[in-house]
Amino acid sequence: MAGFHIIIPARYASSRLPGKPLLDIGGKPMLQHVLERCNQSAAESVIVATDDDRIADAVTGFGGEVVMTSPDHRSGSDRIAEAATALGLKDHAMVVNVQGDEPDMPAALIDQVAQALANDADAAMATACAPLDNVSQLTDSSVVKVVTNKSGYAIYFSRAAIPWVRGENSLDLAHHAQHYARRHLGIYAYSAGYIRIFASRQSCELENLEKLEQLRGLWHGDKICCVDAVEAPGAGIDTEADLERARQNVDKLLR
Repeated sequence: MAGFHIIIPARYASSRLPGKPLLDIGGKPMLQHVLERCNQSAAESVIVATDDDRIADAVTGFGGEVVMTSPDHRSGSDRIAEAATALGLKDHAMVVNVQGDEPDMPAALIDQVAQALANDADAAMATACAPLDNVSQLTDSSVVKVVTNKSGYAIYFSRAAIPWVRGENSLDLAHHAQHYARRHLGIYAYSAGYIRIFASRQSCELENLEKLEQLRGLWHGDKICCVDAVEAPGAGIDTEADLERARQNVDKLLR
């Protein structure tokens, strides 16, 4: 197993769910569930990167490690770039980005994505995908889709239905498209050196339009290898409905 570090970017100012990392699920803050999943992986260290004292205090309160970062970052990966430097990580050190709103992230998937990057000398980043849970997710903008080439590298990520298949029977077409579109899972592995380069670049227009940071990498020609998840998490928590679903399935999180 390749050595790696996990950095969890966590911000308080979510537009749809303010204070999201600290919302209660089964008697624990959401972020504590994320940290516990990460601690089950093979990571050498697990650190939360935040710009908010409330999050920092909560993390230290349940035994986690925190690094404070600027409030001005464009994305979680930009926040991780600052944290990696503050932690003194060398350019070759591998970092896995596990987002702070993924309390159901399997440890096996974290290890898989880290190993995928270690095994691929051509990839700048590694990430994961899984089959769509249902056809309606193809047009659900909250579900990010990814299409890859024959070698498993990402061609494009989108909140829209990709690929779009022309034809008469929309239901049949949706089923057909589902064979090519995969649900993108919000986890990334990259070297500390690469993520510092990534953060130094200007946002591209595609990233700004879709609000998907990984498009910055594709825009600059970086290869993103995308592996089929050995174990897929449920959807991340972005809305009140997502939060209620997690609370109803809390037994799964407390496993």
